Amino acid sequence: MLKGIDPLLAPDLLATLRAMGHGDEIALVDGNYPGLTDARRLIRLDGHGVIPVLEAILSVLPIDDFVSHAIFRATVKQDIDALDPVHQEMIAACGRHVPDIRVIPLAPADFYKRVREAHALVQTSEPRLYGNIILRKGVIYPVR
Repeated sequence: MLKGIDPLLAPDLLATLRAMGHGDEIALVDGNYPGLTDARRLIRLDGHGVIPVLEAILSVLPIDDFVSHAIFRATVKQDIDALDPVHQEMIAACGRHVPDIRVIPLAPADFYKRVREAHALVQTSEPRLYGNIILRKGVIYPVR
């Protein structure tokens, strides 16, 4: 345990977040996602839903503000306009941490491709379908 660090940020996950560089992406996926198949680096957080894991990661991970889009969510099948409750919760969590960055829906083929290219994949036990999100790491600006 560490002061000020969410206990969901287990050693492997914390080390991965720290090792990621600017522009690297991390995918947080639900319990049905084919994580072992798609992950370059797989981190399992069994027993936890995607929203608490997202909140924990956003508490320490800077999100990229050098690009127009840095947070991406899965969609309900091909319907990019549909917002399931899990998506609404993701958008709310992101809004609390990075209010100026919009969560972009990606169609399934685009989402899966991006996950396969991600630096790491965090497999949660989220039971809700389409509970998947990708975060692009930003920078920590120097204090002036």
